[in-house]
Amino acid sequence: MSTQYESNPILEKLPNHLRQFIKPQNYEDYTAIDQAVWRYVMRKNVDYLSKVAHESYLNGLRQTGISIDSIPNMYGMNRILKEIGWAAVAVDGFIPPSAFMEFQAYNVLVIASDIRQLEHIEYTPAPDIIHEGAGHAPIIANPEYAEYLRRFGEIGCKAISSAKDYEMYEAIRHLSIIKEAEGTSQKEIETAEKHVEDLQNNMGNPSEMALIRNLHWWTVEYGLIGTVDNPKIYGAGLLSSIGESAWCMTDNVIKLPYTIDAAQKSFDITKPQPQLYVTPDFAHLSLVLEEFANTMALRRGGLGGVQKLIESKALGSIELSTGIQVSGVFSNVIAHDGKPIYVQTTGKTALAYREKELIGHGASYHSEGFGSPIGKLKGINLAIEDMSPRDLRAYDIYEGERVTLEFEGGIKVVGDIITGTRNLQGKIILISFKNCTVSYGETILFKPEWGIYDMAVGKDIVSAFSGAADIHSFDLITHVPSELTIKAKKTPERLQLESLYLQVRDFRNGKNTTLSRHKIFEQLVSNFPNDWLLSVELYELAHQNGDIDFAKEIAAHLETVKQNRPLVGHLIDGGISLVENEKVH
Repeated sequence: MSTQYESNPILEKLPNHLRQFIKPQNYEDYTAIDQAVWRYVMRKNVDYLSKVAHESYLNGLRQTGISIDSIPNMYGMNRILKEIGWAAVAVDGFIPPSAFMEFQAYNVLVIASDIRQLEHIEYTPAPDIIHEGAGHAPIIANPEYAEYLRRFGEIGCKAISSAKDYEMYEAIRHLSIIKEAEGTSQKEIETAEKHVEDLQNNMGNPSEMALIRNLHWWTVEYGLIGTVDNPKIYGAGLLSSIGESAWCMTDNVIKLPYTIDAAQKSFDITKPQPQLYVTPDFAHLSLVLEEFANTMALRRGGLGGVQKLIESKALGSIELSTGIQVSGVFSNVIAHDGKPIYVQTTGKTALAYREKELIGHGASYHSEGFGSPIGKLKGINLAIEDMSPRDLRAYDIYEGERVTLEFEGGIKVVGDIITGTRNLQGKIILISFKNCTVSYGETILFKPEWGIYDMAVGKDIVSAFSGAADIHSFDLITHVPSELTIKAKKTPERLQLESLYLQVRDFRNGKNTTLSRHKIFEQLVSNFPNDWLLSVELYELAHQNGDIDFAKEIAAHLETVKQNRPLVGHLIDGGISLVENEKVH
């Protein structure tokens, strides 16, 4: 995938494994129909949202430079976003949740650069530039909310997934792609929806990632702010949906105070939401996020944290009480009295301290896995990490000594000490042995013929989290999307319709002042009698120019379209009422 994009100081800080998701926006690919879709949705939204959205929305539209009349250009957006410390990148549809959140941690807004079809103008399950650009971007101009978003990304990308989460991500991505694609059969959509539903019903206990995604959905995507009786909209999913932004304000949608309980409430992207959560203010969002973070393995560590990593079957890390970090795919843990006493990884493993790889302990050195005891020595109150040089000497934990270390819980390490690695505080964090045997009862965990044995030092696992401690320790540029978004094929008829839309757009923008709008309208009625949006635009221009007879002729045609296509009747009425309201104002 090409990643040609214009960089800036914020984007330059992105690690390579995030850059792999970025694609060019290709602004010239947007057609005049796409531009008309953007303009209609934005005009409708700004008109309605000025009454029901949080004040940050309209302020943010002005601050982020998002135009009502044109799809935003990523370069232009970035020039303005950098004033508030953010940037934006284009991606292809849904990307994995952990990557999405990690972008946020770097103050980067991920924007799916495709735009919904005219047929899906009210709502699309696929992320698109209306949702991202017109929904997410304006609200981040609010500093309290922007900090919540960044912090959410920082914590969220450390949440541990289950093996089923990725399967669900792929299923939702597939569904969103085929739903937005032109010409997908109803049977194919129903099959994909059934697959998502079956997965949802068989996910087992929700992972940390599933729970924090729920919080993301009920705040960032579908959040309300204020009071339960008088809420305002701030969630991007609502801000970018003409239909749902109005629906959510009715009594049909239950409004609940936002608490950590929202983490347990799953969602269905294919349906309007039956209930929404109301936060009293943006600061409250951060309080709930901190409350949730305190439940995560990131902060709790322990046996539960390692078990979550084993279940995830993916790259993860633990941090011990000395600060040493072990990153790899965790495959086994031995427990005693509810505490981990030995952990084991399989395959490439790297050791780090404070997110920086320990020299000589990268994935190529520990290529076949890593195992280490955890805890205190049996019968000794002082943990190894708390021993002074004199204590270490007294217990023969010293270079050149052959030593037997028996840990609480029964792990035994017997070998010749080569050396020790210390942290900045002078505490020993790693001991290397030769001629070493590690055992647990009758089970041999390490044999002398396997080479040097490196033992991490720590009495507790204080943290367990998704991903590598040092992102440079592993080749993370491995994501290959199973399918790309489907571009509509251009028929000669479609190209002709796009040409009519472009001529009207150019006229409005002052590029083609000699255009005969009557001729355009005649061609539209003759060749595309069911198209409604261009007729609404022509109606707007007729009104602006005081051509009342032409406006009446167009309105009569639109009444015919409404009879032939009752499902778009309210969209036509909405467009006409915008023109009438502008006339009144």
